[in-house]
Amino acid sequence: MEIRKANIHDASEIVRVMTNAEESNFMLFEPGERQITVEQCAGMIENLNNAEKSALFVASEENKIYGYMIVRGDQARRISHRAYIVIGVHSDSRGKGVGTALFEHLHCWAKDAGLHRLELTVISNNDVAVGLYKKMGYEIEGVKKDSLFIDGIYVDEYYMAKLI
Repeated sequence: MEIRKANIHDASEIVRVMTNAEESNFMLFEPGERQITVEQCAGMIENLNNAEKSALFVASEENKIYGYMIVRGDQARRISHRAYIVIGVHSDSRGKGVGTALFEHLHCWAKDAGLHRLELTVISNNDVAVGLYKKMGYEIEGVKKDSLFIDGIYVDEYYMAKLI
């Protein structure tokens, strides 16, 4: 498995993985809510990869993508040392080291990019994701109470971060 920056030719595979990840009901968008096109995804790839301290990474093998990681850095000087991350792994690839490989690549890249802090949010009852993030050195810094409304129930999110 290779971890690399995405290119516009990866857009259709990334859309496939994003759609599948959202079907887990553990992402911000509800299953089927976001209708991202291949063209929109290609534009997002270009924007992220052309922005300082931002990127879209993929875990791939033979042109098939198993997972993605979006890294969004900030421009303002006071917060330019941090980036927000989003990760998605296809359901067929979960538990097989894809997430770990994406995070390991991110941490090396982040040091080279001059980042000091990586941040994410996660649904508090997503035990598998929380376990992965803790394994990769992220700590829970706070709770966003009733942050999301999922299937008629208010759900908390954790703020998690890692200092590089």
